[in-house]
Amino acid sequence: MLQKLEDESIDLIYNDILYNTGKKYDDFIDNLGSISEAVQWYSPRLFEMKRVLKPTGLLYIHCDCNLSHYIKIALDKIFGEANFRNEIIWWYNSAPRKKKDFGKRHDTIFRYSKSDNYYFNENSQYIRQEYSKTAPRGYEKEKYYDSRGKIMDDVWRINILGQNDKTERVGYSTQKPKELLYKIIDSSCPANGIVADFFCGSGTTCVVAKELGRQYIGCDINEKAVKITVDRLKEVETYGKTDSNS
Repeated sequence: MLQKLEDESIDLIYNDILYNTGKKYDDFIDNLGSISEAVQWYSPRLFEMKRVLKPTGLLYIHCDCNLSHYIKIALDKIFGEANFRNEIIWWYNSAPRKKKDFGKRHDTIFRYSKSDNYYFNENSQYIRQEYSKTAPRGYEKEKYYDSRGKIMDDVWRINILGQNDKTERVGYSTQKPKELLYKIIDSSCPANGIVADFFCGSGTTCVVAKELGRQYIGCDINEKAVKITVDRLKEVETYGKTDSNS
């Protein structure tokens, strides 16, 4: 699918890739082989992502410690070290803990551009953090020069979706919360721009893109994922019609 897309046609790419943990989930097997085999599998796809990304575009690659070091090296080679923008830490509320180890409570999201001239919406309401006594360092100084709050730094505390969550859960493994995608899409894709997710899973990227008025492209090799995504997008249409008539 990537090879069929035109050069420099996409404003934002977000991919929650396979982490290569070796785990067998209900909906897919997270295994690409050895680390070397996984990187070889990703490299041509990352090259294609760079090709289809606009000069002002941004790429977000979501992974964890199983591949993050190696994916970072591959991204540096393909996009250039100077175009590395952020290593975002998604810190979530709960995770299994192994005996004699610290509990794993974060994922890594790499953010890359194609040049220094990349789009960033600093007015996005989703990336502003208001002053709070419980927030790291409080952000009290920033309150005085911008009433909307400080632009978030690179550690994002967002609760992971619980297995019994009745507001967002759609029955697909490793589903990501909409709050995470609101921050990424609204800050990094212009109005009416195109968002692409080539590992779309439960379709959260497409759903949030549609809710925010962006165009979107999503694909997944899993037929269940495609069906869930289409069904969720239909609900967004229904919601929009209901909302406009009320």
